[in-house]
Amino acid sequence: MRHAIAIDIGASSGRLVAASWAGNKLELTELHRFGNAFMEYEGHDYWDMDKLFAEILVGLKKAKASGIRSCTLGVDTWGVDYVLLDEQGQRIHNVYAYRDRRTVGAADRFHQEHLDRTTVYARTGIQELSFNTLYQLYVHDPEQLKQTKQILLAADYLYYRLTGQLINEVTNASTTQLLNLATREFDGELLQILGLQRQQFAKLTEPGTILGGLRAELEDSGEYPECTIVAAPTHDTASAVVGVPAVTGRPWAYISSGTWSLLGTELKEPRSGAAEHQANYTNEWGAYGTFRFLKNIMGLWMVQEVRRESGAAYSFGELAEHARHEAPFRSLVPCNNERFLNPSSMTEEIRAFCRESGQAVPDTPARLARCIFDSLALTYLDAMRELERLTNQRYEVLHIVGGGANNRLLSQLTADLLNVEVHMGPSEATAIGNIMVQLIASGELSDLEAARQTLAASFPPEVCSPNPIAGASDLLDRWHMLTHPQWTPNDNKATL
Repeated sequence: MRHAIAIDIGASSGRLVAASWAGNKLELTELHRFGNAFMEYEGHDYWDMDKLFAEILVGLKKAKASGIRSCTLGVDTWGVDYVLLDEQGQRIHNVYAYRDRRTVGAADRFHQEHLDRTTVYARTGIQELSFNTLYQLYVHDPEQLKQTKQILLAADYLYYRLTGQLINEVTNASTTQLLNLATREFDGELLQILGLQRQQFAKLTEPGTILGGLRAELEDSGEYPECTIVAAPTHDTASAVVGVPAVTGRPWAYISSGTWSLLGTELKEPRSGAAEHQANYTNEWGAYGTFRFLKNIMGLWMVQEVRRESGAAYSFGELAEHARHEAPFRSLVPCNNERFLNPSSMTEEIRAFCRESGQAVPDTPARLARCIFDSLALTYLDAMRELERLTNQRYEVLHIVGGGANNRLLSQLTADLLNVEVHMGPSEATAIGNIMVQLIASGELSDLEAARQTLAASFPPEVCSPNPIAGASDLLDRWHMLTHPQWTPNDNKATL
């Protein structure tokens, strides 16, 4: 029996998941789970990369203790955040977390002083987000950048700690907003503006590349399985999209639902024209020559923060169940407004917006959660309308994968508002996609289509069929006035 292990680390938690493969069905076992959060130090937010690596080793020890003697192994993490290494391969600086406020206003300064937004989007196809690596490096201490031998993203760095090899895996590298769609390489002019050289980045590496074994000191310790390390799609969304069980033959889109909600579809060619730029859609590189044409939407981070600020009195499942009994659409907030990116208090920021906009102010954790779920579903509606317009395609199935797939209330709200069949799950799509690429690399599966067929047979999704919403037109008028203050119902009547 073959074993594959996914190291899957998101912005709020990490896990090591083992898959056993007997040739027709995948079975998963969670080996180790741990928390992840950025920490504040001297006014900035940082990731504890040493802790994350230590947790990986704990998980690999547990793997061997469970009887796994040999396996393939892949890593995926969040995107955009980077590690600077010196000549000795040591970190030069703590690793900034993307929610750190040092990039506020950086995009405006970059485009005013250097290349305009249209040019950068046409070259890279990447949506503008204040925390993209391009803008993070733009505000980084230039003296530290001069001292830097190698720049790796978070997952690349963990691969380096495991194997000693330096890579920039392409699905994550594309999130930097530094890759050129035409040349499929780092854009020379953008690097020049940042004062960087191409050799400060490692070779671009495709998912499925076999990197070898563990570093000698890890291998020789005898504490870990014998590992064949495979470059997974290291951006967690890229792995999650591989893990979408899309086998119906009907046009499909997806939401990778976790700390962020990523809504989009899988394309063979990028779309980086004026309409896509205006809509702020991104063309992140996917596995096997695909593109993740998607939009970032503030996701369950908002409810994670509300839960934390309320003392974590309820589990996420309990909070969703309590929210289900609250009046729908009572209070709404524009989720993608930057005021919700990293406020000092998410609870108070939501209440402040509701107060400012003359809405009922949610006064309990359940009402706050209901406000977030209703607002997310309406944000999904806006993004899906854009997606269908930009791709000239009506999507018949929406796959919700990731941790948010467990939220039946949000999934049903999404089905109802978007008038689309929603397929829930798998919740571990990121780890599964990571594993699927390992199985393709090892020859156990032939290609992506075969992987998705195996996935659908192993983890059949739960289906939410759409139901009509009473007063939908008035709801959408109200939503548009909240999210587009200059808009009036007579401008363009909204309908579901």
